[in-house]
Amino acid sequence: MADTQNGRVAVYLDFDNIVLSWYDRVHGRNSFARDRQKITEDPTAPDVTERLQAAAVNVGAIIDYASSFGTLVLTRAYADWSAFVNAEYRSQLVARAVDLVQLFPAAAYAKNGADIRLAVDAVEDMFRLDDLTHVVIVAGDSDYVPLAQRVRRLGRYVVGIGVAGSTAKSLKAACDEFASYDDLPGVEAPKREPAPATRGRRGRGASGGAQSDGAVSGKADAATESAVAGDAAADTASAGADAGSARGAEPAARSGSSSRGRGRRGSGRSADRDDTASSTGATDADEPATTPGAAENDTPDDSVETELSGLINALDALEDEHDADHDDDGDDPDLDATGLLIRALWLSQDKDDSGWLYSSAVKQQMRRMDPSFSERALGFRSFSDFLKSRSDIAELEESGHERLVRLKDQSH
Repeated sequence: MADTQNGRVAVYLDFDNIVLSWYDRVHGRNSFARDRQKITEDPTAPDVTERLQAAAVNVGAIIDYASSFGTLVLTRAYADWSAFVNAEYRSQLVARAVDLVQLFPAAAYAKNGADIRLAVDAVEDMFRLDDLTHVVIVAGDSDYVPLAQRVRRLGRYVVGIGVAGSTAKSLKAACDEFASYDDLPGVEAPKREPAPATRGRRGRGASGGAQSDGAVSGKADAATESAVAGDAAADTASAGADAGSARGAEPAARSGSSSRGRGRRGSGRSADRDDTASSTGATDADEPATTPGAAENDTPDDSVETELSGLINALDALEDEHDADHDDDGDDPDLDATGLLIRALWLSQDKDDSGWLYSSAVKQQMRRMDPSFSERALGFRSFSDFLKSRSDIAELEESGHERLVRLKDQSH
C-alpha cells in the first residue's frame, strides 16, 4: 500500500451524487426522484424536513477518512449549491476548508455536469502538483472510470468512496482501494422505514409464476375476500343468513390467508433479495410491518463495528451528562478531544490489523483531522499523559522509547 505517513492527498466530491445516493439508500430506490417536486416546492415542510434529516450525509466522516491517507492538499466539492438539499451543507464544508465549486444545471432535471468539471480539474491538478500521492474520488458513477484509470497511469494511488448499492462495479475495479460510505467510522447504518402492514403475499402457484405475480394475486385475493365478507355481512343483516354457514366460512377465510403466509415464508428469499425488495416502491407496499431477520440484514454482524458503536454510545452519554451540567452553548474541548481520539484510533487501526499503533502516528492523524488539537492546551505535559487520561478508551503500552496505543476492548 502507498505510504500514508508522508502522503499528500487531493479529494474530489461529486456532492450531488453522494447526497442523492444516500437519500435513496435510506428511503428506498428512486425515492429522491419521487420526492424531488415536493422538496422543491416546500423544503421546510415537516415531512420533507424529517426525511432530509434522516438521510443527512456525514461530511466529517468522509473528510476524516480521506485524511487517513496523508495531508489534505486540496478538497473540492462539486454541486449546485443553490439547491436546498445541498445548501444546508455549505457551512459544514466551509468549516472543513472545502472549496465549493458551483455548477449550474442546464435544465431543472438535467445532470449538472459534475463528472466533466471534476475530471478536468483532477487531471490538471495531477500535472500542476507533482507531489500529490493520493487522489480520493467520492462518487459512484461509471463516468469516473476513465478518470481513475488515467490518475493511476500517472502514478497516483486512487481511493474511491461511494454509497453501497449505488456505485458501479467498474468504478470499484478502477480504484486501488474502495470504501463504502456506509462503512465509514461515524456513519450510522440506514434505518429502514417500516412498511404498512398488509396481508402476506401468496407463494408461487402450481404453475411456478413469478413472485411479483404472486404479490398481485395476493392483493386480488385480499380484495375478493373483503368483498365476500361485506356481502356476507349484508346478507346476515337483511336476510338472517344461516349462522352455521357464516361460522364455517370464517375458518375457511383464515385458512386461505394463512396458506398465503406459509407460501411467502417458504419462498426462501436471500438477504440480497430482501434488500432489493425494500428499495422498490411496489414491493414496499406489500411488506409486513416487521420482517423476521430484518435486523440482521440491515446491520452487519461485525464485532469491530459493535465495539465502535459502544465507544460512540459512551461518548454520547458523556455529552449528555455535560449538557445537563452546563447551560452554555460552547463546545467542551475535553469531549471534542475524546471523540477525535476515538475516530483517529478507529481510522488508523482499520489500516493496521495488528491493533497496536505508534502514539506518534495517532497524534499525527488527530492533527490532520483537527489542526487545532493540542494536548498542552488541555493541560497535559505530553501526548502520553493525554492517552493515560483516556484509559477507558485507549490502552497504552510503553516499552523503552516506544509508546504503542490501541482502542480498548469494550466487550469486557
